Amino acid sequence: MFPDGWPGCALVLLRASVALTILLQGYSRHGDLSVWRLGLIVAVSLLLAGGIFTPVFALLAIAIEIIGLSAVGSSGVTAADVVMVVSSSLAALALALLGPGAYSLDARRFGRRVVDLPFAEKK
Repeated sequence: MFPDGWPGCALVLLRASVALTILLQGYSRHGDLSVWRLGLIVAVSLLLAGGIFTPVFALLAIAIEIIGLSAVGSSGVTAADVVMVVSSSLAALALALLGPGAYSLDARRFGRRVVDLPFAEKK
């Protein structure tokens, strides 16, 4: 659940990439955003970068990206904006499916252990 080594480093880079993307897109629209929305973007990006509840915050990052794009309106959206949102959303979806990795606060909190279910059939 929490891969280490090179895959763990790759997950750190993926978390940082998604966090920076939503921060930069939030900063580019900071004049149009209310204080609580800007605070939500900053909080999600910091928690995502730290690896806290990564699948939840990665899905929330996708929602922030899509809502942010739709809030701009069809007149202000360029093809580059759409490509950026799709690219960032795909990276966030991959992060939600893969998990935080060994170099995260989730790994520190939950630990790396194998759970054997007594009712599971062994082959």
